Amino acid sequence: MRFETKIAVLIRDDLATWQRLNVCAFLVSGIAATVPELIGEPYQDGDGTKYLPMFGQPVLVFEATAETLTTAHTRADTRGLPMSIFTRELFGTGNDQDNRAAVRAVGRADLDLVGLAVHGPRNAVDKIVKGARLHP
Repeated sequence: MRFETKIAVLIRDDLATWQRLNVCAFLVSGIAATVPELIGEPYQDGDGTKYLPMFGQPVLVFEATAETLTTAHTRADTRGLPMSIFTRELFGTGNDQDNRAAVRAVGRADLDLVGLAVHGPRNAVDKIVKGARLHP
């Protein structure tokens, strides 16, 4: 099945494995929270145990250099596509209030991005992630 939209996550290539996973989880939560129509129906196994719903389309995860992340951020911003971001400073905070304060303290051009997630039309998202490679 071909979807008209794409969900893409870009993760910085110099992060430790635990950081990559943490960043990815935080980033996709922003997409899920703001685009509820992307969420499918709840799951249920053969024994009747119920599970939470998930995205109804694939999430493509890419790895990228710091430069590629900055370029992707600019491309998404220029196209007006909403995105979630994760900066290096967020590894040192412990709650949402401090996370938002850490991002607010830095101008857009100086953000030390370690990840971003974007959802939008396939072609636009393809152009945004150009230069990144699928995460191994």
